[in-house]
This record gives sequence, C-alpha cells and structure tokens, in this order.
Amino acid sequence: MKELVSIIMPSYNSGKYIARSIESIISQTYQYWELLITDDNSTDDTQEILRSFAAQDVRVRIFQMTTNKGPGHARNYSIEQARGRYIAFCDSDDCWLPMKLEKQLELMQQKDCALSYSSYFTCSEKGEINGIIMAQPQLTLKEMKRDNKIGCLTIVYDTLKCGKVFMPTMRKRQDWALLLQIMKKHPVAHGITLPMAVYRLREFSVSHSKFSLIKYNAQVYREVFDYSTFHSYTYLFGIFMPTYFSKCVQTMIDRHRYRALWTPLQNNK
Repeated sequence: MKELVSIIMPSYNSGKYIARSIESIISQTYQYWELLITDDNSTDDTQEILRSFAAQDVRVRIFQMTTNKGPGHARNYSIEQARGRYIAFCDSDDCWLPMKLEKQLELMQQKDCALSYSSYFTCSEKGEINGIIMAQPQLTLKEMKRDNKIGCLTIVYDTLKCGKVFMPTMRKRQDWALLLQIMKKHPVAHGITLPMAVYRLREFSVSHSKFSLIKYNAQVYREVFDYSTFHSYTYLFGIFMPTYFSKCVQTMIDRHRYRALWTPLQNNK
C-alpha cells in the first residue's frame, strides 16, 4: 500500500519561479502526494498562478494568509492541514528531480528511519546549475548540532514515528531547528548521495547573508536545547563556526563535480 506524502510549500511574491517548482512536483515518478501551498499574502501574480494549478490538479491545495507572517508560519499552517504519513518540503523557488520521492521513500523503508535527505544542486537566479551540496550517507544528532548539514528542500520525515513536527516561528533558521527537534527523538537520519533537488541562490533571499544569521543560530540553541545565552554563543563560536567554515571549504572542493552528475541526469529524463 502506498503512503501519502504531504509536500509543504510556502509562497510569497513567487510568480517568477513557482510554476516551475510546482511542475517539478507534478513530474514525480511517485504520484501519491498532495501539495499544500500557503501563500503569505503575496502582492504579485502568485495567487493567480496557484489557482490555475489547483483547478487542473486536485492534489494541489492552496491556502491564503491574511497578513504577511513569514515562511515559518506559512509552512506550519500547511503542516496542520497535511493528511499524509510523510511530510516533505519544497520552497517556491526550488525544484525537485523526478525520482526524489520514490528514492527517498525506498531508503526510509529500507533503513526504517524517521528522517531522510539528499544531496542537491545549486543554481543561479536564472536557473543555471552552478554547484552541488553533497550529503553524507548518515548523520547523527551530535553532528547536526554542530552545523546544519541538510537542505530543507530535501527533507522527508515520517509522522508515524515522530508525529507532526512544526517549524519554530523565528524569522530565520526554522529548518535547522525543525531537524534538530526531529533528531532529538530519532538521533540518526539517512541520506542519498545522488542529488535529488535544485536550490536557487537568490541575492535577496531570507538566508542569503550568512553572517546575518549568527544571532538566529544562537537562538536555535536556546529554543531547541534550552541553553543559556552565554552557553549558546560559546557553542556557536567554539564549535559551530569552525565546523561551518570546514563545510564551506568542502563545498568549494565539491563544486567542480556538479557537471559530472548533472549531465547524465538531464540525459536520462
């Protein structure tokens, strides 16, 4: 028996990209899913695009926020409405490769795990593939506490094992906090090293400026682990920052590998 996957997609003034994101969901080889899109009070043509897709496919469910509250609130509203056993995430400017759900669900059944993820490509605002973030085959809570090593657009978690887990409503770093909350219950997650998604790098995205995230990283330690402010910043500068910079170096080393993986995946469409 196939299990329903609830895919969570927040949107805000996403008219330029969201059609491509939705199309990448519709193109999945695993077709037993629902796509829940909560629009965060867009002022462009996003809502019109969403209504068009919802009229064509009953699996696309759209909701509307009356005021702009941020992606964490939008995601949580969709999670509340979700009917699937599995919860997955795809932002409105990102895309999935066709085999993503099929491969990750197979992995989760094989490993009997609560959380899975994958490697992913990065692309420019124009959609040109320009890099890759390689996933480790396995991650523990201890490793994830040192630094977020999982892309939100690759997450799939099992609600039968850990219940519905919601995003903290902090403005940034909600995805990392959510992962840590899941892994506090199930300390080992499993990944696919083959890239299964494409993350769009945008100049003015919420997470673009990494240095501006420092206070939010400390807030994650306070909210998830109940650390004091002093303990949070001590851990942040003593352990998180060295681990993060080491990851950046590895990403630069991996950067040239994307062409070797992207070309055959495109040829096998």
